[in-house]
Amino acid sequence: MDAPDKVWVTDITYIRTWKDWLYLAVVLDLYARKVVGWSMKSTIAKELVLDALLMAVWRRKPTQKVVVHSDQGSQYGSDDWRRFCSANNLKPGVSRRGNCWDNAVAESLFSSLKKERIRKRIYKTRELAKADIFDYIEAFYNRTCRHSHLGDVSPEAFERASA
Repeated sequence: MDAPDKVWVTDITYIRTWKDWLYLAVVLDLYARKVVGWSMKSTIAKELVLDALLMAVWRRKPTQKVVVHSDQGSQYGSDDWRRFCSANNLKPGVSRRGNCWDNAVAESLFSSLKKERIRKRIYKTRELAKADIFDYIEAFYNRTCRHSHLGDVSPEAFERASA
């Protein structure tokens, strides 16, 4: 990508708690691999992905059409998803069936989160998991984590340098 807000990718992962699962949906801008939207909920319903996408739109306020790439999960095929995309100048795109490489950037973020922060931990409560994941995304991943793909700078530093 040669500029921000041309292509976003989105996906969902699961985080274990003592009670049950916490679901995390993220939206990443491929330009700087920055998490521009995220949502955490106790269910994997379409609101999870819609809230993450709403955060991305609210934060980025794109002025041109943005391709939003996802897998073929039911949340991304819902009428509400398509209507939200249409109303906000977003163009949905989906991965090929069974091809995880199509969404590799989101999968890489989830892998890093689980290796670097969660480390086989089972959180006592959803609230503790949410606080830790918030810190990982907002304080570490976007602001501190160096990406070899970005010349060993963080997503925020890369965007500032290219502005």
